[in-house]
Amino acid sequence: MDLYGINLFKGLRLNMNWLNARQNVIAENVANADTPGYRARDLEKPDFSALFESVSRGDGARGHKPHAGEAPVGGVGSSEPYREATVSGWEVSPTQNTVTIEEEMLRMTETQVEFQMATNLYKKSLNMLRIAVRGGN
Repeated sequence: MDLYGINLFKGLRLNMNWLNARQNVIAENVANADTPGYRARDLEKPDFSALFESVSRGDGARGHKPHAGEAPVGGVGSSEPYREATVSGWEVSPTQNTVTIEEEMLRMTETQVEFQMATNLYKKSLNMLRIAVRGGN
């Protein structure tokens, strides 16, 4: 059985791929916290309701259409294109670095919570499928 043929799993996969790409960007920000002139980056959250609707209609297997000017930022070996969000940092260092570790930790925690929520939904959905296939035992 191909789970990705089920729209719920397609949507969860899209969300988890975006969360993974965002975590990579956050890690790059933290790694460059002392790099002079480095500008903090973030990823714009895609409109998952619109993506889910396009997946439901069968407009595309991935459901995410690259925007003009997008570049792959999903990490090593990734081809997931996501739009970069404007990051307005809390402070700018004397070396013009805009990374604030506290702000990055907040983003990292937010991403972790969302990923855990998606993982739990994935597990619950698999359990419901098992129950339906086994007949309730």
